[in-house]
Amino acid sequence: MYFRYVTRRFGLMLLVIILAVSINFLLPRLMPGDPVEAQLNQLLATGSGGGDISAMVESYRSRFGLDRPLWEQYLSYWGATLRLDLGVSLAAYPERVVDAILAGLPWTLGLLGFATLVSFTLGTLLGGLMGWPRVPRWLQPFGSSVVLLSSVPYFLIGMVLLYVFAIVWRIFPAGGGLPFGIQTGFNWETISAIAMHAALPAASIILAEIGAWALGMRGMMVSVLGEDYISLADAKGLKPRRIFFWYAMRNALLPQLTKLALAMGHIVSGAILVEVIFSYPGIGFRLYQAIQSNDYFVIQGIVLVLSISIAVAMFILDLIYPLIDPRIAAEEA
Repeated sequence: MYFRYVTRRFGLMLLVIILAVSINFLLPRLMPGDPVEAQLNQLLATGSGGGDISAMVESYRSRFGLDRPLWEQYLSYWGATLRLDLGVSLAAYPERVVDAILAGLPWTLGLLGFATLVSFTLGTLLGGLMGWPRVPRWLQPFGSSVVLLSSVPYFLIGMVLLYVFAIVWRIFPAGGGLPFGIQTGFNWETISAIAMHAALPAASIILAEIGAWALGMRGMMVSVLGEDYISLADAKGLKPRRIFFWYAMRNALLPQLTKLALAMGHIVSGAILVEVIFSYPGIGFRLYQAIQSNDYFVIQGIVLVLSISIAVAMFILDLIYPLIDPRIAAEEA
């Protein structure tokens, strides 16, 4: 039963990936004119190409095979994608797009992964407590004040934190991922420097998102309180802590996990505005730079990676769902 469920979900993930690659292939060919060649001509006119313009044109045409039929171009594009050949950067030629993405990926995964998991854990627990009728009264106003922060954009919170803790008090660095000139390595100096530079960006994301997680979990908790299994567990005399975690929280958690999977899938694109404000060297900041310089291949590569990451994240979520609620696999079998 579970194997059939996993096989079906794996097929859906492959279908989404195929559609994402196909759309990524078709979009530039549906646009009027040749945006990449126009950008190359602009770089040639301004002298800011960072390399041989003719070599860029040749690389572009050899990659897309514009003189060949469309189906041959499609098969060639699939072959290049499977080889992780996403082209070269126009603004930083001859840097490969894959290298540009891999350079920013660890920074974004570390920052956004940590901030998302912390905000999800704290927000989900806080929301569950806010919806549970047996908690202290002081928690309600505290939870409400935290929820109010969810209406404030995270980049605005980031600007406030930057001004207070980096400019006024100068406790944390104002930007970047590492101090200038530091010798990186797996040592305490490097780890502490990375943590200090990531503290304010991570805090801005956590403070902005924890209220949204709490609000969603509170609504789900209220909806499960009237279920029969809660009343039965209470009638059996089970401890309130056990009822809270194993009966209420467990059944109210499924929609939260769906939202978490979508949030984790978007991690590779980074919190663009937060990374821009703090000049944090992640994927979001790299995408912002690519948009500014019309670096077409980098934009296309990051969008493709984002689409695939969402499909993989949803597949992982589909594997976890039946482990939490076995009825899901039974219903689809």
